[in-house]
Amino acid sequence: MKLALAIGINDYPGTGSDLHGCVNDALDWAAELGKRDFDVRLLLDGEATGDAIRAGIRQRLEAAGPGDTVVVTYSGHGTWVPDADGDEPDRRDEALCPHDVNTRGPLLDDELFELFLQRRRGVRLVFVSDSCHSGTVSRYAAPTGSPDRLIKFLAPEVFLSARAAAAARGLPRLPRGRPRHAALLLSGCQDIEYSYDAVFDGRPNGAFTYVALAALRRLPGGTTYRDWMRAICAALPSRDYPQQPGLQGTSAQKSWPLLG
Repeated sequence: MKLALAIGINDYPGTGSDLHGCVNDALDWAAELGKRDFDVRLLLDGEATGDAIRAGIRQRLEAAGPGDTVVVTYSGHGTWVPDADGDEPDRRDEALCPHDVNTRGPLLDDELFELFLQRRRGVRLVFVSDSCHSGTVSRYAAPTGSPDRLIKFLAPEVFLSARAAAAARGLPRLPRGRPRHAALLLSGCQDIEYSYDAVFDGRPNGAFTYVALAALRRLPGGTTYRDWMRAICAALPSRDYPQQPGLQGTSAQKSWPLLG
């Protein structure tokens, strides 16, 4: 059995930082995975609250057994907050930004790690993050019809209390955090870089999602996630999109049959 959850968020109420290509990203992932016999569920914009994302991940993992594959894709803002439990060398917990981040806060990497650990033994879990799942990665947006590129990193000050925001501003720039491998992670860029919200042929898309799906369609059968990442990195970084995609996981995970 092959199960997927595709999440895309353009609309961030109360932040002044809406995006443009993330819903298209989720729809594109859903369409491609559907062609590959995945049962896909979508969470778009207002549907993609923090609680809904948590519940969606749990539901997909609860339905999967040994030998099954679960793919979770996320396209939207990312952020970070000061690390509260001392497990991050860079003193930051990286996070995803649900639709309701401004009122309910982000979804921290620590919680994602615990959610992913709920998978049954033998389930292949893949997380594709076109965002800032790692470190201080953000998204840029180039609005359709505008030549300007706008930085769309959702700063912690948007949703943190005044005291927590002051602590966040006081953190120094340090090396990236320690990767953990509850799931195989394909990320749009490194944790000290930016990801881009772009426009291709007049249609908004994340640069990573656009390139990753194009590379996927060209790959022959019998390939692995390591092969997929090599094909993605043949196109990124580029002059227009200077982001370095990443593949984090164990050697065995990177050698899994691609979307098998």
